[in-house]
Amino acid sequence: MTAATDRARIFELVSLLLTYPDDELLGAGAELRGAAARIGAQEARERIDGFLDWLLDNTPIDVQQHFVQTFDLRRRSGLYLTYYLHGDTRKRGMALLVLKQRYRAHGLRLADGELPDLLPVVLEYAAMVGPGEGEAPLRQHRQGIELLRAALTDCGTPYRLLLDVICAVLPALTDADRAAIAALAVDGPPVETVGLESLGEGPDLHAAALAPYSACSPSEASR
Repeated sequence: MTAATDRARIFELVSLLLTYPDDELLGAGAELRGAAARIGAQEARERIDGFLDWLLDNTPIDVQQHFVQTFDLRRRSGLYLTYYLHGDTRKRGMALLVLKQRYRAHGLRLADGELPDLLPVVLEYAAMVGPGEGEAPLRQHRQGIELLRAALTDCGTPYRLLLDVICAVLPALTDADRAAIAALAVDGPPVETVGLESLGEGPDLHAAALAPYSACSPSEASR
């Protein structure tokens, strides 16, 4: 198993790389390369290096458009983990509340309007708190992570490399896990629609969860 220090480095860097590639992120190529070089796990380091090659070798507008097309415009590859398991139901609202309380107990503050199930936030928490408690949300939402990984693999997007890294660090899937993931892939999440405003969350992220649930087009997959 990957050492705790290495796991924290992996989760911290992947958390950053799964955020919108703004000018600040794209301008930090040397720092990102240096952070990747400090990862001891060779396979994880090589996959992150491969992703960085794509991120830093393309124009900012291309990678920014690709990010939006990949994560913001289709429900199938959204970064909000509770949606995969609970859809827009009351159970999702409770899952979000539990995550918020968990973060608050460990001093992790969310940005205004940020939902606690956003994968970069879940990874940041895992890096900060460490194995056990810190990685519990990743284990609890493994089904969603695997479905996101499958969607990104189908698209052929370089972001699939980052999901491969996350899944390689987490415990191996059991047969029961695989059966549950397969069933969820067929049935999809529950469809009872409820608002999230009662939890004090803004409507914008709720709207993002209602984006079209569609596969990547061939032109997007080739970018």
